[in-house]
Amino acid sequence: MGQQYNALETRHIEFINQQHMFFVATAPANGHINLSPKGIDSLRVIDNNTVLWLNLTGSGNETAAHMLENRNMTLMFCAFEGKPLILRLYGEAEIVHTNNDRWDQWVQYFPQQNGARQIVKLNIALVQSSCGMGVPLFEFKQQRNELTQWLNSKSEAEITEYWRKKNTKSLNGKPTGIPV
Repeated sequence: MGQQYNALETRHIEFINQQHMFFVATAPANGHINLSPKGIDSLRVIDNNTVLWLNLTGSGNETAAHMLENRNMTLMFCAFEGKPLILRLYGEAEIVHTNNDRWDQWVQYFPQQNGARQIVKLNIALVQSSCGMGVPLFEFKQQRNELTQWLNSKSEAEITEYWRKKNTKSLNGKPTGIPV
């Protein structure tokens, strides 16, 4: 059943690398909690206590707004195929925007991706596993390509304009810090 760890073990990293989807949870000091599913090739385990996540342009930008008030973040991975397991990574995160000095250092871990708006670095404080026996089995077919196609159809100026219209404020009206 469930166990807690101070860092990722090799078997945890192998499990994470096999997953096609993960979930990100954040919360502001007060307001709506955000829980988002993520896919595409957007997550890297850097070491046993560090994960990077490439945050692509989307309809909202809650994570960035929440990080300005509350750096707590949880990433969750579920085994939808094979042996059941749920793995949660708890820690404090920081956002690096495209205009930050560390952007070039961290973006090198990912394939070039149009519409990349932030990189999130999670400093892991706790790893928790649980059984996952209640998670249904699903067969993975493929990653969706609609977001990538949409981003590839836009110029850099069009993406920046989209950020200006859709990504500068959270659902609670709080700033996200995205450079526009």
